[in-house]
Amino acid sequence: MDDLTPLRQQWLDRINSAADPAQIEEVRLAALGKKGEISLKMRELGKMTPEERQTTGRVLNEIRDEIDAALRARKLSLEDAALDARLKDEWLDVTLPGRPRRQGIIHPISQVTDEITAIFADMGFAVAEGPQVESDWYNFDALNIAPEHPARQEHDTFFMHRAPGDDRPPHVLRTHTSPVQIRAMQAQGAPIRVIAPGRVYRMDMDQTHTPMFHQIEGLAIDRDISMAQLKWTLEEFCRAFFEVPSVELRFRASHFPFTEPSAEVDIRCSWEGGQLKIGEGNSWLEILGSGMVHPNVLRDGGVDPDQWQGFAFGMGIDRIAMLKYGIPDLRAFFESDLRWLRHYGFAAGDVPTIAGGLSR
Repeated sequence: MDDLTPLRQQWLDRINSAADPAQIEEVRLAALGKKGEISLKMRELGKMTPEERQTTGRVLNEIRDEIDAALRARKLSLEDAALDARLKDEWLDVTLPGRPRRQGIIHPISQVTDEITAIFADMGFAVAEGPQVESDWYNFDALNIAPEHPARQEHDTFFMHRAPGDDRPPHVLRTHTSPVQIRAMQAQGAPIRVIAPGRVYRMDMDQTHTPMFHQIEGLAIDRDISMAQLKWTLEEFCRAFFEVPSVELRFRASHFPFTEPSAEVDIRCSWEGGQLKIGEGNSWLEILGSGMVHPNVLRDGGVDPDQWQGFAFGMGIDRIAMLKYGIPDLRAFFESDLRWLRHYGFAAGDVPTIAGGLSR
């Protein structure tokens, strides 16, 4: 038993001299592993007499437990020391205020589309969608647009490429969301009340036009719908969208192939001090087109014009966003960065209003 005392001290000294957790693990394996010195001595107990086995076994168990406890204590001590050193090197004052985190930005077009959709949803309009690559029939013919109409020329519309020998009907990048009205009528029949927001494409590029922009169109069909209901619908929309207590709209006779009669819609406004104010003043601003759905369009949508009638309207989402938020150049929607968006007040969960007027 006396020859085990130096063994105990030998391993305790090696444990105390270990400089890091890796060395602690090496000592543990050398002492208590399957082939460790203490483990091998425990296996020798079977060769001893019962009296020797009882005495030596008790001492070896005590040494094993003492070494195991010393290993754990030394490992914990080294880890605490490493943590203290790291805290000194990476000192941080937890009483300081947190670093601000910027919120995500909602693009003006997405925000205005959501605003418009919510307003018309309150009036019972559902949202209808359709493809952006549209057939020539849905985009033009079904909407009573004659073959010689300028919109059907390649200088005005993006036609899809056709390989030699491809005799499929021509397809275009839709020039308006009106084809969605035809598809909605074919799918749902009448009565119907839908809006169709989405991207549209035309060959145009200047301060107020881009090759790709956004439109939203509305369609309502029932037995006895009239222009009076169209006017009320648009007045309610403008009042809610521009956030003013009242609006005054002016209908001007116009021509659209898909409506008869057709009307351009102006809204009363003022430009006093270079700021746009909706709902007051002596000026008028054109904001959208509208009219009663042409009987030919109803027929192409599978609706009997002798039994049903309805109104339709369409507006540029980009344009009314510019009017509401005082954005001077349509191209800014696509050529700007987050600084520009924040300049005009577009941030997640924060919807700007028209209060105080807008810069022209």
